[in-house]
Amino acid sequence: MSHDAPPSLPPADEPPANQPPAEVAHPRSIRSYVMRAGRTTEGQARALAELGPRYVLPYQETVLDVDAAFGRHAPTVFEIGFGMGDATAHIAALRPDENFIGCEVHEPGVGALLKRIGEQQLENLRIIRHDAVQVLEHMIAPDSLAGVHIFFPDPWHKLRHHKRRLIQAPFVAQLVSRLAPGGYLHCATDWEPYAQQMLQVLSEAEGLENTADGYAPKPAYRPLTKFENRGLRLGHGVWDLVFRKR
Repeated sequence: MSHDAPPSLPPADEPPANQPPAEVAHPRSIRSYVMRAGRTTEGQARALAELGPRYVLPYQETVLDVDAAFGRHAPTVFEIGFGMGDATAHIAALRPDENFIGCEVHEPGVGALLKRIGEQQLENLRIIRHDAVQVLEHMIAPDSLAGVHIFFPDPWHKLRHHKRRLIQAPFVAQLVSRLAPGGYLHCATDWEPYAQQMLQVLSEAEGLENTADGYAPKPAYRPLTKFENRGLRLGHGVWDLVFRKR
């Protein structure tokens, strides 16, 4: 969900005719995304039609039977806002013994990841096309997740918009409640003021401990995106934070 090429925010374009309207949230609620226009390609639309019924789980207001959804029992990692799914597919392929559930509301990104699932035969990946905040609240059982990934969430640069940032104390408390003991929370951002806020909020969260002295080295499983590589060449920083539930 980076402001440059955010996982939850595909490049602006004309919206597809079948794109649903933006959800209207309570002004005090937090959402894991911002609606932006995006064009769904023919390949993405085909993947949605052919692979969606198998790999996209419908949103429900009851706890998801994860074992039934994947046809096995395995550690499960939950990702918020996977964008076009590059990192998600890479990590799922790298870690076949774990289940991955990715939340993304934008049709082009869902279609793109479904296309990768088909091409790479990634049987350990499922998608929920819904706001991850509500999915976490209703569908994910307490103390059940092996990990949570939040890569490049929208930094909401302007001071008056900081209240819209995803990483805030109440939401982090909810994340912690869904992590199993020993489970990890991995956030990454390329916006230093947001990294500083993340570090403060996560450091103050009850039940979490930092795995590093401040920011963490980039874990080997998280790939560098083309935008991240470009930023690094220009001297821009990227900050990873990896905390673990006590």
